[in-house]
Amino acid sequence: MKLGVIADDFTGASDIALMLSEGGMTAAQYVGVPDVPALASVDAGIISLKSRTIPAAEAVAQSLRACDWLTAQGCKQIVFKICSTFDSTDEGNIGPVAEALADRLGETCVIVCPAFPENGRTVYQGHLFVADRLLSESGMRHHPLTPMGDPDIRRVLARQTSWTVGHVSLDHVADGPAAINLACPADGKSMVIVDAIRNDDLATIGRAIAARKLLVGGSGIALGLPKNFGHAPAVANWTGHSGKAVVLSGSCSMATRAQVARYKAIAPSRELTVDDIMAKALSVQEIAGWVLRQDASPLLYSSADPAVVGAAQQKHGREKSAAAIEEFFSDLAASLFNAGVSRMVVAGGETSGAVVSGLGANTLDIGPKIAPGVPALKVSGQPLALALKSGNFGGPNFFSEALSVLETSR
Repeated sequence: MKLGVIADDFTGASDIALMLSEGGMTAAQYVGVPDVPALASVDAGIISLKSRTIPAAEAVAQSLRACDWLTAQGCKQIVFKICSTFDSTDEGNIGPVAEALADRLGETCVIVCPAFPENGRTVYQGHLFVADRLLSESGMRHHPLTPMGDPDIRRVLARQTSWTVGHVSLDHVADGPAAINLACPADGKSMVIVDAIRNDDLATIGRAIAARKLLVGGSGIALGLPKNFGHAPAVANWTGHSGKAVVLSGSCSMATRAQVARYKAIAPSRELTVDDIMAKALSVQEIAGWVLRQDASPLLYSSADPAVVGAAQQKHGREKSAAAIEEFFSDLAASLFNAGVSRMVVAGGETSGAVVSGLGANTLDIGPKIAPGVPALKVSGQPLALALKSGNFGGPNFFSEALSVLETSR
């Protein structure tokens, strides 16, 4: 294994796995830290953690364990994969995990870039944009777990770390890899936010960080990495699964709510509300039975307007309501798979983590791109195809498009 990735959620893991696979690397996505060695054929190992919103100390411990396994497989470089909207709180977990990984690897300067231009995430003058809006003006300001109210990710990161936080402007990125590396001081420890608004900028960053032991960023930072390891772009082989399918949506992002509205117009749907789940008014068996009785591929969703989510959190508690929804989706996914469902489209990072955990999957095989940042996946050794979508990714018809790709052979 040449390159290791530690992803702080499941959708982010499949996102960067797709980028590396398209770059010609044989990529394997692992659910948690494996307890056996990797196959010799794997070039890039991506470990999916569910560490974005857990206490910082737990996130650090899990990430270090992942790092140790990856380096034991031979990895010379580690990527700490974070969300392209820098999802975090003032306590972490980006800063604390990056510090711990850098110390473990002996790195004193860490390049940080969450940009993903293909999905409208760019960094300019240290500020993160979502399309043509500052992060703080995007739907991320209403995120139920990690509301992002500060677009200056230099300030966000500085509140999470004791290390110096530097910045490389777009002008200096245009000057080439040497200019980026000049931002790393000879003494002390620093994290350096690097601007990027185009894929060419990410390619330049990729050349600059070829010798770095640790990188932090969104999947875009992986754009130039396969070439550093001698790989060229490739197309993944894929054989889909036919049969029963379902869409599970827990994300409350603006993009996902629009996708839910579009899909509800053409398919059976049921809303799973926090109140009903907390009151035990819904049973996994009843919902699973309803899914199996539908002729079309149905939609189950807890996605709701931020005001509705906020009211539920006030009533039940943020952590308790989130945990209850995730547990329900986890148990439901297991029940549906055991009943013969062979395709699942899942929206939302936390929901995806819950679903994959419920399925008991260990390794996910990477297939073709469904949408920017979203690959088709198969559970290794099982008759199940998945799409794990970050809440903000995909177009209005994503659910229909994903179901088609998961079924089609290429």
